[in-house]
Amino acid sequence: MRVLFRPLAAVAICFALAVPAAAQSVAGAYLAARAAAMDSDFEQAAAYYTRALARDPRNTQLMASAVVARMALGEVDRALPIAQALQSAGESNQVAELVIKVDMIRKGAFSTMTAPVEEGRGIGPLVDGLLRAWSFMGQGEVSNALAAFEEVRNQPGLEGFALYHEANALASVGDFEGAEAIYGSDNARAALQTRRGVMARVEVLSQLGRFDEALELLQTMFAGATDPEIDVVIEKLRSGTVLPFSHVTSVQDGFAEVFYTVADALRGEAGAEFTILYAQAARILRPDHVDALLATAQLFESLGQFGPAIEVYREVPSDHPAYHAAELGRAAALRRSDRPDASIEVLEQLARSHGTLATVQSALGDAYRQQDRFAEAVGAYDAAVELARDTGASSWFLLYARAISNERLGNWELAESDFRAALDINPGQPQVLNYLGYSLVEKQIKLDEALEMIEQAVAASPDSGYIIDSLGWALYRLRRFEEAVPHMERAVELMPVDPVVNDHLGDVYWAVGRYREAEFQWARALSFVDLENVSDDADPDRIRRKLEVGLDQVLEEEGAEPLKVANDG
Repeated sequence: MRVLFRPLAAVAICFALAVPAAAQSVAGAYLAARAAAMDSDFEQAAAYYTRALARDPRNTQLMASAVVARMALGEVDRALPIAQALQSAGESNQVAELVIKVDMIRKGAFSTMTAPVEEGRGIGPLVDGLLRAWSFMGQGEVSNALAAFEEVRNQPGLEGFALYHEANALASVGDFEGAEAIYGSDNARAALQTRRGVMARVEVLSQLGRFDEALELLQTMFAGATDPEIDVVIEKLRSGTVLPFSHVTSVQDGFAEVFYTVADALRGEAGAEFTILYAQAARILRPDHVDALLATAQLFESLGQFGPAIEVYREVPSDHPAYHAAELGRAAALRRSDRPDASIEVLEQLARSHGTLATVQSALGDAYRQQDRFAEAVGAYDAAVELARDTGASSWFLLYARAISNERLGNWELAESDFRAALDINPGQPQVLNYLGYSLVEKQIKLDEALEMIEQAVAASPDSGYIIDSLGWALYRLRRFEEAVPHMERAVELMPVDPVVNDHLGDVYWAVGRYREAEFQWARALSFVDLENVSDDADPDRIRRKLEVGLDQVLEEEGAEPLKVANDG
């Protein structure tokens, strides 16, 4: 249904209102609120906008911004009085309308929502139309509800949304034949492009006893790429168990589904700051809407608000089939908030409870690898490879990641085997070609093949500084120093503050007799080294020694083959 949503893009609003404060006493709080809003820090924005409103309570622009911040946090009760004040002031504001509608739905005030939306008011054609239809359902006026769904269906680009909700409405009152008639129509095909659309129809088919069709639909739509939730459904269908219709169990669920549908469609179409308002509306109306929980957490994460994301992920019950997805999300948010040990702890616990899932073992392997815990990473990757059902084009990365871990442990034969197996699955993959080629160069083996691999990688990713660095370094290792220079210079252009690339360019310059430039690059490399996280690839002590005595002396001290300078400069 995502492709049918373009008319809704016009409802996007600006959250950081660039309006001067009305009085000096408001300026500080307003500016702090605006800065917080620009960072998507809704908690701080809400606090400062509230403080500013206390000093300028009639400022409708402050009201609008405060409503947005509160609703983004899911604090509808705190947003409601501000939204009502905004409405009383005669202002037309979509987010205020959203807050007021959510409150009406919670109170069951359906009759007030069945009248056509006044000109200049409302949230948008799709939302207003679907809310009106569900309001009729709430009053038991099914025929009026179906007519309202049809009105939405007749608007350009909205047919798929209307049909999905109409089918859910019929299923919610037990008319599964009517629901399937809609789902099975050609016009409703777009409704089945979402996971929830597929699963809703599967439940309807189950209610009709059409288990084989339900299983075939799952196979067609997911092509065997299952997860715990789908696995449970498949097992029940195969045993002839009738599935309850869970997508809409009440009228309030129907309203929640409207807001979730909009949030799901807006993702990728509008900013996350706007989309999260609809996801939160769905959560408020249906706290057990796990898809809405996950969407809200992911939106917080995309905005860099990892703390709120982590808390929302926690709300998914441990006995829900999507629990592992929530915990994977929580672990990722912890890692991105610079809490790698906490992230690994979450994944280790998840591996104990959901260790038969390849995705869990793979994520644990990634977390270990990112912390240089390579032996543990290999163990997790071994389990993931053993469990993985997917042996298709996407499976190369698992072998690639295990290969990296084994290479770092010095298990070269195992690493090379996995690198080559990854290339068998995904020939020409530039990351694999680069890593394998670079490793062969460092080991001074199969150099012609290594250079060919790296050249293929450069052709596939011509703007990757890492890969171009590998090509320059391979040429340097092959003692083709002059040829190495332009590639290393290009790598530094692409990655100007990378210590390894700058160090490599220094070595190449030294090899062609450009000593002062070499020393300059080594000094730059040294300035970019993270002394709290030193890498063997950019050893600060070795760089300092090169600055003291030159590369030739360092190589002699290391017992390496001396350079034969091609150009005395």
